[in-house]
Amino acid sequence: MASAAAPLIVSLLCCTALAVHASHVVYPELQSLEATEVDKELRTGYHFQPPKHWINGSKWPMYYKGLYHLFYQYNPKGAVWGNIIWAHSVSTDLVDWVALEPGIYPSKPFDINGCWSGSATILPNGVPVIMYTGIDPKERQVQNVAYPANLSDPFLRKWVKPDYNPIINPDHGINASAFRDPTTAWYGPDGHWRLVVGSKENMRGIAVLYRSRDFRRWIKAHHSLHAGLTGMWECPDFYPVAVAGGRRHHRSGVDTRELHDSTVAAEVKYVLKVSLDVTRYEYYTIGWYDHAKDRYTPDLDFPDNDYGLRYDYGDFYASKSFYDPVKKRRVLWGWANESDTVPDDRNKGWAGIQAIPRKIFLSRSGRQLIQWPVEEIKSLRAKHVNVSNKAVKGGEYFKIDGFKSVQSDVEAAFVIKNLEKAEKFDTAWQTDAQGLCKKLNSHVKGGVGPFGLWLLASDDLKERTAVFFRVFKNNDTSYVVLMCNDPTRSSYESLIYRPTFAGFVNVDITKTKKIALRTLVRNHKNYIELVIY
Repeated sequence: MASAAAPLIVSLLCCTALAVHASHVVYPELQSLEATEVDKELRTGYHFQPPKHWINGSKWPMYYKGLYHLFYQYNPKGAVWGNIIWAHSVSTDLVDWVALEPGIYPSKPFDINGCWSGSATILPNGVPVIMYTGIDPKERQVQNVAYPANLSDPFLRKWVKPDYNPIINPDHGINASAFRDPTTAWYGPDGHWRLVVGSKENMRGIAVLYRSRDFRRWIKAHHSLHAGLTGMWECPDFYPVAVAGGRRHHRSGVDTRELHDSTVAAEVKYVLKVSLDVTRYEYYTIGWYDHAKDRYTPDLDFPDNDYGLRYDYGDFYASKSFYDPVKKRRVLWGWANESDTVPDDRNKGWAGIQAIPRKIFLSRSGRQLIQWPVEEIKSLRAKHVNVSNKAVKGGEYFKIDGFKSVQSDVEAAFVIKNLEKAEKFDTAWQTDAQGLCKKLNSHVKGGVGPFGLWLLASDDLKERTAVFFRVFKNNDTSYVVLMCNDPTRSSYESLIYRPTFAGFVNVDITKTKKIALRTLVRNHKNYIELVIY
């Protein structure tokens, strides 16, 4: 319900959505037990997932000859992690996908014990090339390359691994058991290719930088691109973003091949994203990259640690972005491992999904990245329900009439009429939004908040998932907005993992006193209620 001190005006658009066609925990006794039946009751309706078995990180997304390609790590033999190959699907719209035969699988000495994460690079002549981590007979993590067998095939069904692999070996200064996930390469004005491989030294995460003139012989740079005391850096991603005020709109993507133009290079900043093996979250910084010195320097305004900016405040990991040349945007893919137990995954015959692909760009202020579901998702919208200028007094809630759906796309806007009662913000909370959300959950009244949505609600509202906001007063002129996802009442089941997720939202509500929220609700076994409170 809305806080008594914070009356709201709510506008809402609800759309029924049509359906479309944990990391390396090893269970040797389970990884090759094929699912004979697949429980479809809780499968998603419009997220990407294979028909059965385990899926994790999305690797090497790209666009080639009219098709979007998505490669992803997949266990073809069971519903737990193991037997990892690169499965392959294609699409014309990022919504409907067609599965093809596997793209990369263990077949050579340099990857005989596994084909792990990697990225794609489009060479200047238009040839796509894969860089990926292989596990060799000594269990070392080495970096390999693969090329299409037939460039005229837009589906890129077959790939060739040259015998000169591996092209990057862990040298004496590298931890060979923590050396993986090469990034997309970028071509510098000095004629050198560069890429980054994730690694660690004790608890120091490292983005190891390599250079090459021919994409075959790679040499480690004298220093890493960046490092931090946060544990292993998995799945690094490094890319340019347009800044506001330049000749291109800041929401447009930037192709690394454009950076030879000095005027383009002068109007970009860079993002370094890493997936932290310790916390299982994704963190990023925004800063400047000096090509001549191979130095990346994060802006001083950003915490350069695991209290810094996060890609996502939910179950989201091992992400990868790519530049879409058709719509001139950068698209982000990520993996949601969900929260079922291993026995549950075995019983239902599948585990994991890919999150909805998102357009990602730098905010106008330059202080954070903005993500938004790709526009193609709107093609799934069916029945619309609109509610406008609905007042919600303290202690009240209301159900959305005419809205019962197993999956939906909800856009809501909340106008806060009075900010004067906002509670004072304690700076000690700044590093633990999740803990604050757990403490001040959706049932605890505050000065301004909680207010938001009850999703996946039962008719009697005893089961519900709350997505809500709280507003705190930072000083006389500014406010801090906390956004929370509280699933503690989402089910009567006692053994379900139901953590709260939260983050501080960088929005200035002093001008408009308005907060907008878009929520994609995935498939549910029953028709659901949507409630504003």
